[in-house]
Amino acid sequence: MMEELKWVPSTVDVTRPSVARMYDYYLGGSHNFEADRAAAKQVEQIFPGVAQSAQANRSFLRRAVRHLMDQGVDQFLDLGSGIPTVGNVHEIAQHDNPDARVVYVDFEPVAVSHSNALLADNPNATAILADLRATSAVLAGARETLDFSRPVGVLIIAALHFIQDTDSPYEAVAEYMSVLPSGSYLAITHATWDTLNDEERAEAEQIAKIYSSSDNKLKMRTHAEVTEFFDGMDLLEPGVVAVNDWRPDSFDEAHVGIYGAVARKP
Repeated sequence: MMEELKWVPSTVDVTRPSVARMYDYYLGGSHNFEADRAAAKQVEQIFPGVAQSAQANRSFLRRAVRHLMDQGVDQFLDLGSGIPTVGNVHEIAQHDNPDARVVYVDFEPVAVSHSNALLADNPNATAILADLRATSAVLAGARETLDFSRPVGVLIIAALHFIQDTDSPYEAVAEYMSVLPSGSYLAITHATWDTLNDEERAEAEQIAKIYSSSDNKLKMRTHAEVTEFFDGMDLLEPGVVAVNDWRPDSFDEAHVGIYGAVARKP
């Protein structure tokens, strides 16, 4: 256990499940604890496809970053970035352009601590410990690495469904995009109940109860509600769709209850 704890900040409560560490578990990572694994396994018992959904979500991120790189974007602000795993944004971007800049933002201390350890020798990437709702603080920190006079790709992957409407998620997203120039992009993935039948919805409600014991509660949103995050922007084809249907590399008919979309600021 002591070996396991070396990478954990002393302020972290390892007895309470963390959504970032549960996600790490779904992706096959090792930066999680018994409380995270226990909660994640409860979710798996109800929804055996959760790991597949997490992988589909991660694949969307890779495709979105590559597409933005193809459009000439070489700066990324990854909000709610989570614990680093294979295929991080800086790895994808800097593979094609070593000068690409990336700022990761997460409120989970383990995620940020591990990110900065990985980025210690990378002058063009950093991680900030902050809640994405703290827009002013995040933007101030991001400006130290990113040039806001040039287009930026804002990535909010599987994070907004942990922010309740009372915490103004739409206003937060709008504020981030308001300070960025034309040609910037916004990529979002978001869990939904839209595609679920009555039995699956009952299972999803059980999952939501499990997450209520973690550091964040789930807030599912409809297609219309997810689309609203892109208000005033130009949605790229095919619009707001299941993540595995967004410009896929190969055909995937898996049932994934996560929407994904990318839009350009005009």
